Amino acid sequence: MDIRAMLLAAFEAEHREHLGAIRAALAAARAGAAPDWNDVFRRAHSLKGAARAVDLPAVEDIAHRLETLFDRIVEGAQPLDRAAEAAVTLALDRIEGMVAALAEVPEPALPQDAAAALDRCLSGSPAAAQPSAETAPAQRPAAAPRPAATEVTPAPRPAEAPHPPSAETVPAPRPAEAPRAEPAEAAPAVLRVAGEDVDRLSRAVHDLSLALQSQDEIGGAVAALESGGRALRRTADALRERAGEVSTLSRRLREAGDPGAAALDAALDLLRRLDGEVRAMVRGASGLARTQHRAAGTVEVAVRRLREDADRLLLVPAETVFGGYGRMVREIAREAGLPVEVRLEGLDRPVDRVLLQALKDPVLHLMRNAVSHGAEPPEARRARGKPEALTITLSVSLRGGDLVLSVRDDGRGPDIPRIVETARRQGLIPPEARPSTREALRLVFAPGFSTAERVDRLAGRGVGLSVVAEAVAALRGRARLRRAEPWGAEVIVTVPVSAARRPLLLVEAAGRIYALPGSATARLLRLAPSDLVPVSGLPHARVALDGREVSVPVVPLAALLGGPAALPVEDGRVRAVLVRNGADLCAVAVDRLLDVRPSLVGPPPPIGGDPGLVSGTVLLADESPALVLDPAGLVARSAEAGGRLAALPAPAARSARRRTPTILVVDDSITTRTLEKSILEAEGYRVFVCVDGQDGLDRLRRDGAQVDLVVADVEMPRLDGFGLLRAIKEDPDLTRLPVILMTSRGDPADIRRGLDLGADAYITKQKFDQRELLDTIGQLL
Repeated sequence: MDIRAMLLAAFEAEHREHLGAIRAALAAARAGAAPDWNDVFRRAHSLKGAARAVDLPAVEDIAHRLETLFDRIVEGAQPLDRAAEAAVTLALDRIEGMVAALAEVPEPALPQDAAAALDRCLSGSPAAAQPSAETAPAQRPAAAPRPAATEVTPAPRPAEAPHPPSAETVPAPRPAEAPRAEPAEAAPAVLRVAGEDVDRLSRAVHDLSLALQSQDEIGGAVAALESGGRALRRTADALRERAGEVSTLSRRLREAGDPGAAALDAALDLLRRLDGEVRAMVRGASGLARTQHRAAGTVEVAVRRLREDADRLLLVPAETVFGGYGRMVREIAREAGLPVEVRLEGLDRPVDRVLLQALKDPVLHLMRNAVSHGAEPPEARRARGKPEALTITLSVSLRGGDLVLSVRDDGRGPDIPRIVETARRQGLIPPEARPSTREALRLVFAPGFSTAERVDRLAGRGVGLSVVAEAVAALRGRARLRRAEPWGAEVIVTVPVSAARRPLLLVEAAGRIYALPGSATARLLRLAPSDLVPVSGLPHARVALDGREVSVPVVPLAALLGGPAALPVEDGRVRAVLVRNGADLCAVAVDRLLDVRPSLVGPPPPIGGDPGLVSGTVLLADESPALVLDPAGLVARSAEAGGRLAALPAPAARSARRRTPTILVVDDSITTRTLEKSILEAEGYRVFVCVDGQDGLDRLRRDGAQVDLVVADVEMPRLDGFGLLRAIKEDPDLTRLPVILMTSRGDPADIRRGLDLGADAYITKQKFDQRELLDTIGQLL
């Protein structure tokens, strides 16, 4: 990172602090309190100097005007009236917007609306035309001239170095200024670390955690060594008891002059030496077992703390994502001519940054929705005793294991009769239904629902709250709308913090990648065939776990998912994952153990997932999806596999075919076509993919001779599945090509239409089973 990038990173954090303090002072003034205007003046002054240091003249210029205005307020020469407050708010928003857009616009232009608004406030005093030397910004000889202000033009002064500040940049002492108390203790040091680096650290710690599970195996081996030593010692004790008899016999032989006495004496010496060595070995084994047990406990505690600390590094203040929402909502309201006050509460809460990113768009939708549906005419607000400006509050809190986001407004509130009427008109409820208030408020999250009278930039498209509902459901959370007290509406979003990211173990089975929750992974196993014994027709292995040996079934993961039943063996070993679900265990055999990574888990896919085994999906590094398997389903399915597993058919040999059949998959959903491609390739087919019907038709007309079968979605842009099917059947070169239609539309009329057009099979995604697809393809080929 170059020096300017480092300075900009520091400025980005510093400017947020200054803007937050100035906005807090404005809010205090609105509430009737007396803000510390001296501190506000210094904030504007510091902001100006910081902007100069990173060479942002537009920010510096606006900060200078703010500084001049606050200087007047401190001196009592100008009040903070409504116009001044609006000008300051606009200026702060423009500064925040310029800094947020530095990646796209590294040299932002002076925002004329903010400059003009501040100049209008400053024009009421003669001093405005000649700001003091303490507050005037430095002139840059090489910079392009700034646009002339509408009424006030700051006087230039000689350029100065940003560090250290010269006497001109320091505001003059003010007699009335009270000394500021020093903080009781220094704030913690803050380091800026790339998110990718933190992810890598967390991933390495979880790798270490899994690798150290081998301590269980070592502990079991040491315990076995100690047990064997004790057995050997018992044998040595029995030999020592017999040694007395041998010693008596040796003495008699010596008295009789028998030369065999010397051999017996030598054997007795060896026996005594062996007894001593066995006792020493047993003491060593016992000591080693105690040391290993203590070391394993210490390492386990250290790794657990390290894992907790690494996971904590993934947390960032909610302000990093939601901090700019106040500016964005005020800008939206300005364009609509609506006065709005935005309050942001609890943004200092540390939250997983991936979870915050997942909630970024839904929260913005909620705030836009609050503006569009909560706004009232000023006279209506005054008649009800409300302030003229609509107040929207975004609050972030952590309650137990949940992240709670609330978007509240003091506007008109939910119109229950209108909601019910709209729901009836859209067919969401029967005409005779009389839903309760709570039931009616749930209707607003339905797709396409909107009570807006017209479509504009703010409302009427019916996507806002349905987007919220879908995003929150994907995070295993919930959203609800309620009336706010005393006025307005509030949407509360509750999402489990654990939904942010979960440690996942990636494995490969039958050519496809799957993910297992790290919390359910008890051990990683490498088993020799001799380690497996049949129990009730199912291979079992004895493994050490929690200081004891347990017998667990070993089942091919591919077999549980409807694939090959044979145990995968590589280099003479079976690689397996010991999966734990409460007190139940099973070992799933896999082809390869790939990786451990914390990832955001999404909902299960529409097709390709067994509801009893699949709990979600995760995107891999190449953006392809992988199924997340449910530990409870794996354990239950493995318990049911006995007696059936050996009867599963072996995969058909493809070598007898003249060539590998080629299948064209046509679907506009990347998730669906990727899953179908994975299923078919795992079965040995060659697969082409196309993104819509027109793309598929073009591919067939170019490479149709290589394609043996088409699997196509029905609902696609440009050319849908019915149109593709019709074009295939009307083309003499393609008419004999088998076509399978796959769609979420299970309407009998649609199925009949597809079959009438010449489809060879019609499979609905709701009832999708990969074996059905593979069996259908096998029959058609």
